[in-house]
Order: sequence, then C-alpha cells, then structure tokens
Amino acid sequence: MSTDDARTPVDPLAEPRTVRMVRRFGAPPPRLYRCLTDPEELVRWFPERIEGSIAVHTRSTLVFPNARRWWDIDTLESDRRLVVRWAWLPGDAWITTVTIALEPAGYGTLLTLTDGPFDLRVPGAIDAYAEAREGWAEALAWLRGYADFSVELRPRRY
Repeated sequence: MSTDDARTPVDPLAEPRTVRMVRRFGAPPPRLYRCLTDPEELVRWFPERIEGSIAVHTRSTLVFPNARRWWDIDTLESDRRLVVRWAWLPGDAWITTVTIALEPAGYGTLLTLTDGPFDLRVPGAIDAYAEAREGWAEALAWLRGYADFSVELRPRRY
C-alpha cells in the first residue's frame, strides 16, 4: 500500500455541530415576531407560562409541563431576529446561542432557526444536540399551527 492510499481516520465528533432548521410560514414576519416575543402569544404555543420579561439583556424562565428552562435574551430586532442563550443539560452544563431569523417570503415568512455550537466530545453534549434537533422541530410545528392556523398542537395535559 502506498502512502497515498493511507488515510488518516476522521473523528466524526471533532467538529462542533449546529442545529439549523428552515421553515416557510403563511403568516407575515410581524405576526411571527409577535408569537416569539409577546408573552401572551408565546404561551399559546410554546411554554405554559413565562417568569420574567422578554426584553434585551434579561433572563426569563420558560415553564413547560415537565421542565423549566431559562433563556437570556441577547438581541431583539423587530420583525427580523431574536437571539437568545439557551441552557442545556442538568445544572446548565451546556449553553448555546439560538438565533431565529425572519425574512419576508411572498405573503409569508421564511424562518431560519440555528442553535449551537454543540461540542459532541463534551459529556452529555450529544444528548443536548439530539434533544435540540427533536425539540426545535416540534416547537416549530407548534408555532406553525398557532401562527398560520390558530390551532394549538401541543399535547394536552389530562
């Protein structure tokens, strides 16, 4: 075997991962922005309640049926962008930056969500990455149901 044929093994965990999701909505950017930043709108599709305010440089706690998650709001650009720091893993062991960008697309909106980085070599980060991929996909479906169709898609608590 020549040295040209020898390949250095590639570590699939060496590069940090980022969750990136793009969704098209029928609702215009101002409607989606309100759904993301107005507490009365946000609780209709995402958490059950919010403790704190939604303002730049504040920390709020989003209360879900089985969890409490804080987020620090870094950026609010009206009808365009929301940037938050989001805690993953017990004890807030892994913190990522979540950016939600809104762009007009015809009469609706193109929403792009990115969350990361996730360094999969850090203990537990692969679980956080998997939870982010699953959780954000579900949350965006809930948002679409509410913003585009006025339907709540969250599971009901009985």
